[in-house]
Amino acid sequence: MTDVTLEKSGTTLGYVPVQHSALKNAEIIPMALRSVHFVMPGGVDDPATPSGGNAYDRRVCLDLPGFGWQVHKLPMAGDWPRPGEDARAELARTLRELPDGTAVLLDGLVACGVPEIVVPEAQRLRLAVLVHLPLGDETGLEPAVAAELDARERAVLRAVSAVIATSDWAVRRLVSHHGLAPDRVHVAAPGADIAPLASGTDGVSRLLCVAAVTPRKGQHRLVEALATVRDLPWSCVCVGGLGQDPEYVAGLRALIGKYGLEDRLHLAGPQAGARLDASYAAADLMVLTSYAETYGMAVTEALARGIPVLATDVGGLPEALGRAPDGGVPGILVPPENPAALAAELRGWFGEADVRRRLKAAARSRRAALDGWAATARSLAGVLGRLPSEPRRAA
Repeated sequence: MTDVTLEKSGTTLGYVPVQHSALKNAEIIPMALRSVHFVMPGGVDDPATPSGGNAYDRRVCLDLPGFGWQVHKLPMAGDWPRPGEDARAELARTLRELPDGTAVLLDGLVACGVPEIVVPEAQRLRLAVLVHLPLGDETGLEPAVAAELDARERAVLRAVSAVIATSDWAVRRLVSHHGLAPDRVHVAAPGADIAPLASGTDGVSRLLCVAAVTPRKGQHRLVEALATVRDLPWSCVCVGGLGQDPEYVAGLRALIGKYGLEDRLHLAGPQAGARLDASYAAADLMVLTSYAETYGMAVTEALARGIPVLATDVGGLPEALGRAPDGGVPGILVPPENPAALAAELRGWFGEADVRRRLKAAARSRRAALDGWAATARSLAGVLGRLPSEPRRAA
């Protein structure tokens, strides 16, 4: 068996293991960290506006140093991806002041709507863009706005040295939709922290939806499905921000009132920490009715607690759901735009104990096989480490 020691690299910032066959005792030896500047939305740490993208950005900042990269966070206030003049000027100034050849990771929400700022900098900075969701895929946009954002995103992604997506599905989508070279588009899927198994409520009746209340997350479809199964003894808690689209939230409340579900379906608002943990712990089944998802971190957060999932079959959600090591599927996927299919699966969940047992067993097995955030950081570090030494000339 090869013994491992750690050798010096001349600084005091990190450590590197080195293989030796003759030495039996390991000592901790420092290793230099390379630097990356991470441009991200200004609200990334705001507990009132939680999102999967924000959670991803925060977590990789913590984990990248373990893979040799010191992260300099550059939060950019503004209404991204369509910022005002002050936000645009601040982003331009921030990039302009970085030295030539600096490695820069940009959240796509900030970068992809402003090619006139980002593309010129691609000629002197080593840029990588992290795409959480293609801008034009946001539900509810006017067609002209979606087309404009789509064109702007294409210009940015074609100019930078590397593009990072959060699932294999998203990689394929970006490559085909924007005509990108496949060798410049990489995947760094979100990780999951294994949590205590959810105790649930009674094993069947407590439904949980964790998603910002927006048209893309499609909570109205969930309400419509639940209205057709009012005879079943369910209760549902929807956890997620209520401030992104007040008009949609108001319409959703009206729909809940129309069907008389106020006492059974609760819009709990954003949650984090112990409150969110408590909501997961009480859940028997996760439900998610999105129109578009590049991955679906709420799915793996549920699976990390052994909670089965009922979700729409869109984008990267099947990838997030995955399979248990024995091939079991820890949830059910239904066609989008089909509340009747969702309702039918809910009736099966309530009415068939064997279905519940099978799904719960698969969810617990999948839980043990989930990748952690270290795998995400390792993938990102690999992309950053392969950025060309010279900036990429704009395409």
